[in-house]
Amino acid sequence: MLCVGLDPDPARFPEVVHGSVFDFCRAIVDATAHAVCAFKPQIAHFAAIGAEPELEQLCTYIREQHPEVLVVLDAKRGDIGSTAEQYAREAFDRYGAHMVTVNPYLGTDSVEPFLRHPSGAVFVLCRTSNPGSGDFQNLLVDGEPLYLHVARRVATEWSEIGECGLVVGATYPDELREVRAIVGDLPLLVPGIGAQGGDVKATVAAGHDSAGFGMVINSSRAVLYASNDADFADAARAVAEATRDEIRTHALR
Repeated sequence: MLCVGLDPDPARFPEVVHGSVFDFCRAIVDATAHAVCAFKPQIAHFAAIGAEPELEQLCTYIREQHPEVLVVLDAKRGDIGSTAEQYAREAFDRYGAHMVTVNPYLGTDSVEPFLRHPSGAVFVLCRTSNPGSGDFQNLLVDGEPLYLHVARRVATEWSEIGECGLVVGATYPDELREVRAIVGDLPLLVPGIGAQGGDVKATVAAGHDSAGFGMVINSSRAVLYASNDADFADAARAVAEATRDEIRTHALR
């Protein structure tokens, strides 16, 4: 159930890659693909440095060289009408993502273009891992936190339109358990372990589906920057394998 987030930061690259975004990410992908179910490239980390072509190249590389691994484009898109349609084309046609993260704040019509795209599938932001997430997500609506309304809408309505999952942070295991109870066996993208401090045991216990799995548990910086020397790929492999094994240990109990 491990996912490795691809958040390239050239300031942290080892000298051996000579600042190449693609070479750095490709080395991480090749070193960890055997231990993961998904890679999650974060689009802002590429776009901010003008590396969208490298992101296209990387997504193509993953699909061709590691076809058993999902590509989850972390874009958190949310807009209306024709703009949402263009964002869907960007995610699925340009980058060839299998899934994309989307923001539900603008409602059904802002997500529908992603769901109706022939290649479309989404992870909908629900209860995110960042410290300020509760500012709005915890607001009570008819006596229930807003994030639970989102979970219920995705489970009962949006999942009838297309393939859906939800984003729920490992940093909030109680809320993760609540969401799982509402959405049944829908898949959950769970960021927040590793550098953000989420507990693997608590995450697996709270978020597993009826088969004991059902989560894409993301770790980014802890894997990517396990070393900044020439052994960076080997160090990433070791951390990914250790994280995978920890997840597996608790999942099998």
